Amino acid sequence: MTLPIDPNAVASSDIGEQRATLEMGHEDAIEHVREVFTDAGFGVPVEFSPSELLDEKVDAGRDPYYVLGACNPTMADRALDASDRKIGALFPCNVIVWEEEPGVQTVYHVSIMRIARLAGIAPDDETMADIVADTGEMVDEAFENL
Repeated sequence: MTLPIDPNAVASSDIGEQRATLEMGHEDAIEHVREVFTDAGFGVPVEFSPSELLDEKVDAGRDPYYVLGACNPTMADRALDASDRKIGALFPCNVIVWEEEPGVQTVYHVSIMRIARLAGIAPDDETMADIVADTGEMVDEAFENL
């Protein structure tokens, strides 16, 4: 299968990639990230530990890895309208916390709003550009406060 775009030509800024390092335990980092994203205007309606699930199902032996599904209802509603409801396939906006080593956690996020535009799920128009900008400001605030 040939991809319609060259993945090597996609810059981290094209997908709104953000990364931070926290020097704290894994559980403390999860709680901190949850609080910071809540303070920035997101709710966290979904969260789970893929590492625990994989360890249970296939004895994967993975280091701690946690997904917080962050959502701002106003932004989600706007994005659903702008994308003819298709962007919901990417909901929620995930923030990942994984353990690099004990006491060192990586926090990682990519913008589903930007990815939806790149993938043709959402339009490349002014309405969607405003949503991308608004959600980007919220995520930037959260990462600045990590």
